[in-house]
Amino acid sequence: MPDTLYRLVYMSRNDISDEIEPQIGGILEISRENNRQAQITGALMFNSGCFAQVLEGPHHAIQATFERIQCDERHSDVTVLLFEPSDARVFSSWAMAYVGAQAAAEQRFGHLGRDSGFEFAALDGNEIFNVLRANLYDAEPGEGVSS
Repeated sequence: MPDTLYRLVYMSRNDISDEIEPQIGGILEISRENNRQAQITGALMFNSGCFAQVLEGPHHAIQATFERIQCDERHSDVTVLLFEPSDARVFSSWAMAYVGAQAAAEQRFGHLGRDSGFEFAALDGNEIFNVLRANLYDAEPGEGVSS
């Protein structure tokens, strides 16, 4: 019997102070490889103030991945906004989609952290999920995993 599929949505404060693009590139490269191996799919958005991410996969894999995220010094105030079973993967084509590289990204979702005063617990995980899903047309192609 396959593992139940789960979805996790979190936000965190960006603690990257210099050379942001190379560090994001490194995060994406490692995340994509780790996620393929762990059967995790998802999407990441980033602006100068915060990260937001959706992870989809087996419960144990999500937990292990999220533990690594919480220990990463590039994040602080890591806050789970949503963690629940899911019927299907929305990001099945992406081991880790990235929707923050485009110049318009700040206009589309930069307000999410600012509007809450970076009080991430005040944000809605479904809103973050929907913003990421709506912006997939901009995402870099990824190699997803089969469910």
